[in-house]
Amino acid sequence: MAEIIRIIEKKPIPFGSLMLNGLPDVGLVGLIATSHIIGELDLNEVAYMDSDLLPPIVVLHEGLPHAPLRIFGDSNMLATISETAIPATGIYAVVRHLVKWGKEKNVKLMISVGGLPVPNRQDIAEPKVYGVGTTPELIKMLKEKEIEIVKEGFMVGPQALILRYCMEQGVPGIALLAQSFFNYPDPEAAAAVVKEIAKITGIQVDVSKLLEKGEEIRLKARDIMKRTQMEMAKMRKTQEYDLPLYV
Repeated sequence: MAEIIRIIEKKPIPFGSLMLNGLPDVGLVGLIATSHIIGELDLNEVAYMDSDLLPPIVVLHEGLPHAPLRIFGDSNMLATISETAIPATGIYAVVRHLVKWGKEKNVKLMISVGGLPVPNRQDIAEPKVYGVGTTPELIKMLKEKEIEIVKEGFMVGPQALILRYCMEQGVPGIALLAQSFFNYPDPEAAAAVVKEIAKITGIQVDVSKLLEKGEEIRLKARDIMKRTQMEMAKMRKTQEYDLPLYV
C-alpha cells in the first residue's frame, strides 16, 4: 500500500521563504528552539501534515485540537514543529515529503535545528553551535558567521534526513547543532541555536524568556523526551558518537 502523506495548507504559503525545521531529536533542541521563535515572532499556523505514519493523536491548545506536526509562518519565514515523537518507521517518508513540499514553495534555505550529544554536557556552561551545509557555498557562509563546521562524523535521525533529501532535491540546506544532553530536554542548548539562527537570518529574537523558563520547559517536555528517546534508539542515534572510517 502506498504511503499517504498530505500537507494541508490553511493559508496562502509565500514562495521563497526561509524554512526552519524543529523536529524532536537529541535534547529536544530543535523543537524547543523553533517553538520559541514561533512564539517570539508571533507566527501563525499556515499548514499541517496529515499521515497514517504519524501517531493517531491530536494536540490540545486552549481546548482546541491541532495536528501534532504543524507549519507556522509569515511572509519571510516558515517553521515546522512536531509536538510528538515521529516514529522511526515513518521518519523517512515524513521528512522526504516535508523537503519536497519546501522545494515546491521555492524555499531559499532549509535550516534544520537540533542537538549534538556530548558526554560532558553538564560541564559546559555555554553550549557551542556547529554547522553542516549541503554545498561549499553554504559551508563558506557558515564560516563567515563564525560557526564551526562539523568536518567528520555521523548524523542520525530527522536532521540527517533533512540534509540528505535537501541534497537529493537541490534545496539549499544547513543544520545548526548545539552541544546538548542526549536524553534530557536542553533549553540552554536551544537558546544557543536561536542566537545563531538570528545571526544568519537577521531576525530579532530575545532568548531571556527561554532561559528563565528553563526548568518549566524541562518539566513539560519530559514525556515527549521519553517517547523521542525510544524512537532515537530504533534509529541507532548513539552512532553519532562513532568516528567514520573513510580517510
